[in-house]
Amino acid sequence: MNETEIKKDFPIFKAQSRDGAPFTFLDSAATSQMPQVVIDSMLEFYSTYKANVHSGIYSIGVRAVEAYEGARRKVAMFLGAHSNEVIFTSGTTASLNMLARMLEVRISAGDEIMVSAMEHHSNFIPWQELAKRTGAVFTVLPLEKDGTLSAGTIRAMAGPRTKIIAVTHVSHATGSVNDVREISSIARGVGAFFVLDAAQSAPHMPIDVQKIDCDFLAFSGQKMLGPTGIGILYGKEKHLREIAPAVFGGGMIREVRTDSSTWADMPQKFEAGTPHVAGAIGLGAAISYIEVIGRAELMAHERNLADMARCALTNMPGIHVYGPHNEHETAGIVSFTVEGMHAHDVAEILSRENIAVRAGHHCALPLMNHFGISGTIRASFYLYNTEKDVERLLTGVKKAQGIFHA
Repeated sequence: MNETEIKKDFPIFKAQSRDGAPFTFLDSAATSQMPQVVIDSMLEFYSTYKANVHSGIYSIGVRAVEAYEGARRKVAMFLGAHSNEVIFTSGTTASLNMLARMLEVRISAGDEIMVSAMEHHSNFIPWQELAKRTGAVFTVLPLEKDGTLSAGTIRAMAGPRTKIIAVTHVSHATGSVNDVREISSIARGVGAFFVLDAAQSAPHMPIDVQKIDCDFLAFSGQKMLGPTGIGILYGKEKHLREIAPAVFGGGMIREVRTDSSTWADMPQKFEAGTPHVAGAIGLGAAISYIEVIGRAELMAHERNLADMARCALTNMPGIHVYGPHNEHETAGIVSFTVEGMHAHDVAEILSRENIAVRAGHHCALPLMNHFGISGTIRASFYLYNTEKDVERLLTGVKKAQGIFHA
């Protein structure tokens, strides 16, 4: 894998280079950059065959359907799923909120919904609100001291009243990787739905929903070289056939009468209104780009960079690194604080050096509370990052320390 050559495929790095300083982008956990091939795929749609899908028999309408459904097939193959199990949404947040609404009829007062304390708010609040609406018990799974989630904790706490276990595959704040197969087994044992937030894993590592055996899975295109405003909700066919949609309108109906309506087949019954066709096409192009590189190779590359940064930061005075320190228990994310400095101040100084990192609580306040801090500086790596980017980050952090402790 030649990350230097890969970087040339992304026009933003040339566009944002300034005064001879390269642009070091270390915030891919929030949103990734797009290669030119993805941009071109969307421009082609907008400039040569823009049309709605499943509504016109004219030539560009047919072509739009072919491209849109072709993207769905790519996503299905990417996940090891069937095409009718793949629902296009506007992102992970929309997927999880929609799912919480659709599962509401399955939850009764006294049932239990479990999430972990490491979750992004998007995989926390929808379930918290579902519990409020239904009278269910909302249980937050405690973490180990280093912020990891023990499958043993889940096994000890789950029981016959547990109906939903919703956890992240990879922590967006620390990079901690959860044992999702074991968690799936626990969910099976108590008869609970297993909901997996794959926003930080789908872009970076091999995923097979058959092997994981999750009931539902969600991720966003913007974090995996695709555009904003497009996401995926995967659901097992047996579940999607049984549950009713949560959003209603055009494109998702079979028949509408004055007294009742019936729904189209899955997945169309879950896609009301005009979809983000260009976004789906862009996501399909992004998947094709990733598959050429190979997800296993991509994961190894990111882990190497993160381990390089983690080891160096750990050995720097005044730096505290959060999360597990074993390379094989983490993804390409490093979260840290600098003694005597606010995370935003560190990020501002790094920005002056043309280095982009994320600072704050990362929409993970329960996790920050677990660590007893208000926020961290987060560096997240992707396929276009290099060892030089790590070196620039380390130099920038040292400069920030020098400014504040001079």
